[in-house]
Amino acid sequence: MPSPFDIIAFDADDTLWHNESRYQAAKSDFVRLMASFQPPEQVSALLDEIELRNLSLYGYGMKSFTLSMIEAALAISKGEISGKQIQAILAIARRVLTAPVELFPNVAETIAQLAEQYELMLITKGDASEQEQKINRSGIGHYFRAIEIVHDKTVATYEKILAKYHLSPQRFVMIGNSLRSDILPVVQLGGIAIYIPHEMTWAHELDHNGKLLTNSYYQLDRFEQLPDFLIRLHQSHNFNPPSASPLLR
Repeated sequence: MPSPFDIIAFDADDTLWHNESRYQAAKSDFVRLMASFQPPEQVSALLDEIELRNLSLYGYGMKSFTLSMIEAALAISKGEISGKQIQAILAIARRVLTAPVELFPNVAETIAQLAEQYELMLITKGDASEQEQKINRSGIGHYFRAIEIVHDKTVATYEKILAKYHLSPQRFVMIGNSLRSDILPVVQLGGIAIYIPHEMTWAHELDHNGKLLTNSYYQLDRFEQLPDFLIRLHQSHNFNPPSASPLLR
């Protein structure tokens, strides 16, 4: 039976490999660095506020986060931050950028298995050079027919990708851990969205402004459930987002 799916697309950060845990560690290092200026909870809250405000300017990624840390440090210290402390902030960022890519359990084996049956695509957002380095270091980049690194994931973003590769939304599958980026836009386009939650997903990525309809997407608990689930989805002849989403446990 031929596959009903034109392509199986994956998010990268916190779907295939650890990412948010690295940012949380960097944030903790920054809070400790600023402890002499303000209490930890105030430092953390201000950094969150500045980071979200800067997304439209700098986009996603550690370079953007670094600029936000420096801006927060200047505000917290009222301009009294030292050159040595700026160097410490840059060192925090460098540790994240040079850290080994750590795949989640069973990701490598599952991706290899799926690549034998389907065309695979990677759709990730953030700084292009940063994401390219992670993809290259991941050891699984060669399994993807196409790789798209985008500034953000919106309906317009997915529409452009679908048009570029001549893909039908009804035969397009997107898999990821972000309701905001990986699930909602694909659901709105009439595509198939599979949500695999991760306990450390950034809160910003879980916020969908109430626009995501219940039972409009599928949800799995573990990445390694994908091959069997896709077969079941294929055999069910129900390729559009379900009216009653089955949870595979």
